[in-house]
Amino acid sequence: MRILLTNDDGINAPGLYVLEKIAAQLSDDIWICAPSEEQSGAGHSLTLTRPVRLREHAPKRFSVTGTPTDAVTMGLKKVLPGPPDLILSGVNRGANLGDDVTYSGTVSAALEGALAGIRSIALSQVYTREDIGENVSFAAAKAWGAKVIGPLLNEPFASRTLVNVNFPPVAAADVRGIRVVRQGFHDYARGSLIESVDPRGFPYFWFGLHGIEHTTGHDTDLEAIADRYISVTPLHVDLTHEASLAKLASRYEA
Repeated sequence: MRILLTNDDGINAPGLYVLEKIAAQLSDDIWICAPSEEQSGAGHSLTLTRPVRLREHAPKRFSVTGTPTDAVTMGLKKVLPGPPDLILSGVNRGANLGDDVTYSGTVSAALEGALAGIRSIALSQVYTREDIGENVSFAAAKAWGAKVIGPLLNEPFASRTLVNVNFPPVAAADVRGIRVVRQGFHDYARGSLIESVDPRGFPYFWFGLHGIEHTTGHDTDLEAIADRYISVTPLHVDLTHEASLAKLASRYEA
């Protein structure tokens, strides 16, 4: 089984090394094509206004000067000798839960793989406020990564779908199990805008995400993580709101 690894935290991110160890439990044909620098929040963006450069660091290990989408595209069209059987994106440092998947470069890399018809899985390690920066622990992802991916290898994925996995911020022994759940939603009023002045006297702004997370029920990825479960959520590309089609069509009837 040929596996392509990528992420949005960059080629030197600790989560990518964790993902390599997970993938090594599944195959010995592992390729890496990841952004050269961190691209968190890049979403499904594609670089169109400047050239993208490819660098080989070691056999089967490459980086690109672009987004996670660029990395997957380059991996599929230039780096790999043939299509991979599986694309794994991550392990992201931080959660990709609820509506935040729309911002996520980690999820978008898997989305690009899904669009290419390849089984694709995004993996993220949630962390607490106390464990920010270099202190993020990937213990749950290390211990449970292969256990989560294994059952998905023989499961047929519907066309243009991917699976989004999040590991709770607890020790591996404290993980209560795996839950297949729907995507939750956040209260986006929690977003903050930090304003300050740089050393040259010019104002700058920094976006932040804070506050309480909200969801409609108790069967979403948000609650699963809060309850110390690994969340597994199938996602799909089609954003059409089916219930609105007929209503909107009636507005244009002669």
